[in-house]
Amino acid sequence: MSSKKHINITGTSNISWKDAVVKTISDASDSICNLSKLTILKQWAKIQDDKISEYYVDLDIEFDIDKNLQCGYKKIPADNLDE
Repeated sequence: MSSKKHINITGTSNISWKDAVVKTISDASDSICNLSKLTILKQWAKIQDDKISEYYVDLDIEFDIDKNLQCGYKKIPADNLDE
């Protein structure tokens, strides 16, 4: 049995909502492994000079908890966090 974790992330793009989603997943995968599902919670845009200037997305991202830290990231002992 595996455990799942959910986080909410806001992503942005000046190209499109799809680009905002793709960039956000790419950024999240740099620090979180085992991404498995996303839900788009909300989309909105900033308008400037009667045109969309920036696209925003709120995402709920699900990933499997890796208790053995086998995804390639180095575990830092709690007593070394300030170094």
